[in-house]
Amino acid sequence: MRNKEPKGRKTRAFPVIIERDANGYYVGIIPDLNGCHTQAPSFMALESRLKDVIALCLRMEGRKSPRSRFVGVHMIEVKA
Repeated sequence: MRNKEPKGRKTRAFPVIIERDANGYYVGIIPDLNGCHTQAPSFMALESRLKDVIALCLRMEGRKSPRSRFVGVHMIEVKA
């Protein structure tokens, strides 16, 4: 049996930047949603929290289109 989404709700995909902090926590940042981020001690826990925080951020923004659009990651070399 298929799970059906509530009428009018679309599935949306968001890029996520994942980092690991000095204490070993995974930090997930959703660049398309201003100020939307979370952290967790494991990658599996982070994925669950990311889904929750994205849903919360979308509710806070009233389901408006994202203010920005993630383009990519670019590496720049400098002498330090």
